[in-house]
Amino acid sequence: MTYIPTEPVLSTVLGLCLIGITVLVLPFLSKKIEENLEPFFLLMGLLSVTISGLWRWDIVLEALKSPVMIGRVPIGIFQVVLIAGFLIHYFNAAFCRLVIGLVKKLGHKWFIFLLITSFGFLSSIISVILTASLLAEIASVLPFSKKNKKQLVVITCFAAGLGACLTPLGEPLSTILVAKLAGPPYQAGFFFPLKHFGIYIIPGVLGLAIFGAFWLGAKMSSSRKDLAMEDVETTKSIIIRALKVYMFISSLVLLGEGFRPLMVWYLAKIPAGGLYWFNTISAVLDNATLTAIEVGPTMSLSQITGITMGLLIAGGMLIPGNIPNIVAAGRLKIKMREWAGLGVPLGLAILSIYFIVLYVL
Repeated sequence: MTYIPTEPVLSTVLGLCLIGITVLVLPFLSKKIEENLEPFFLLMGLLSVTISGLWRWDIVLEALKSPVMIGRVPIGIFQVVLIAGFLIHYFNAAFCRLVIGLVKKLGHKWFIFLLITSFGFLSSIISVILTASLLAEIASVLPFSKKNKKQLVVITCFAAGLGACLTPLGEPLSTILVAKLAGPPYQAGFFFPLKHFGIYIIPGVLGLAIFGAFWLGAKMSSSRKDLAMEDVETTKSIIIRALKVYMFISSLVLLGEGFRPLMVWYLAKIPAGGLYWFNTISAVLDNATLTAIEVGPTMSLSQITGITMGLLIAGGMLIPGNIPNIVAAGRLKIKMREWAGLGVPLGLAILSIYFIVLYVL
């Protein structure tokens, strides 16, 4: 049985910090790594668990099962991506007509607003996994330029990542959060996230929808010279994409476990406001793992709210930060630097706004 020493181990701290820097920097410096993000993250996950000395059978099984199971239910993101891909592949013509017809009927601004809003809130009901697959396939057939489609996907993924937390059905983060706070003093139940975080999440989703509608809608209506449709996937490419998603999810499980010693050793020393910004690491780490480590019933509601909002927002900043990002980026072939070009400044702006709301006002 592995355990984490009570005091920091210098070699472990230095090794994990080096991996953290590598994960954040190398995809932007190396085109080869950027094009092979899944095996790169898997390698970093394996190294992080090795450096931490936390190898055990249950973490191996979790890394293998997480992409294909939700709790004890034998269906996960791997199967959803695979099934959605095949359905769209075989009904591609009808699906294209439906999406393009909606764009023409509603116009760019209203279509974008309704897409972001609906996916932002639906993610809490049909789960962020199914939302991610639907978003990826809809985005792939939109009659927009490649650049505009990618920008739309980034904004919508921010909204879906936020909205998914409104119920325990939405994503692992909210499921773990409710489970950890189920006892006294919070007695958290199904509606706990909606009751306590809805006042922050709902305006955030609507704000992103308004931003996307006006910012992207204006650009799309003024320039149509580079409209593009994504290539229709073959059965082989659908399977390969699902396998890449499987690898990515497994990698995040391993990275989260590998970095657990740093969380245990240093989290208690970080003040609430600092922890809010510290949680920007969820841009590259599994935010469900961070929730499991950080949140507990001894915390005040304001501390829990700050931690949760920091994790949710930062998850949209880079591709590894959230499930919708991984799925949509794989389908539309969005590179890390392309995602970061909008995701990082947008994420920092949203984080700044919420920081003022949570800690200054």
